[in-house]
Amino acid sequence: MEHYNMNLTLKVWKQKNSQDKGRFETYQVKNISSEMSFLEMFDVLNEELIREGKEPIAFDHDCREGICGMCSMYIDGRPHGPWHANTTCQLHMRAYKDGDTIVVEPWRANAFPVIKDLMVDRNALDRIVQAGGYISVNTGNAVDANAIPVEKDKADASFAAAACIGCGACVAACKNSSAMLFLSAKVSHLALLPQGGPERKSRVLNMVAQMDREGFGACTNTGACEAVCPKEISISNIARLNAEYIGAGLVSEK
Repeated sequence: MEHYNMNLTLKVWKQKNSQDKGRFETYQVKNISSEMSFLEMFDVLNEELIREGKEPIAFDHDCREGICGMCSMYIDGRPHGPWHANTTCQLHMRAYKDGDTIVVEPWRANAFPVIKDLMVDRNALDRIVQAGGYISVNTGNAVDANAIPVEKDKADASFAAAACIGCGACVAACKNSSAMLFLSAKVSHLALLPQGGPERKSRVLNMVAQMDREGFGACTNTGACEAVCPKEISISNIARLNAEYIGAGLVSEK
């Protein structure tokens, strides 16, 4: 693959905190390698800003391996940028060409208040998981992997749902800022396994209630969440979530 350098214009959202109005600021970055990651490009920009005595741009990151879900940037109107099934840290500058202008914003959702610049508070997702996204049975010592038989199709579907990294791209892409894809992944991966059975009904009721308390919107049924999910979580999980929720509600009313 041919390597090349480029000069770019960045329009980056700057905001001191959740109370600040915020604004776009324009930056010029030069001699950016096509082999840099998007976050490395921001590192270069921030190093230059620090040398000039200016405040660097705050952004969230950790593993830079597409695992942790922290690199939450809204790039040119799409969460995590133009590449399909990709996190921001895995986006490389070869996706762009010399002279391009790139607009970078934080996630836009009432449940994700801005901490600073491109960093948002995504603890609302953690609180949803804390409301029921676990199995609380004490199991003692580790048992053999085949001690509890699980059908292959259910095991595969559970594994696929468990791939969710909780980045919030689904929320950012949804015009209602819905967390249904995230929640459905967390509910599905346990509901599909026998280990999740004892708390199956209370889990979905508690997690949906917490999602509502956090201020996320209703599902739009447009599939925008699935389209931008870096782990390709299927919206079929939302159908499963709805079935789990309705079933649990009917039982709880008896």
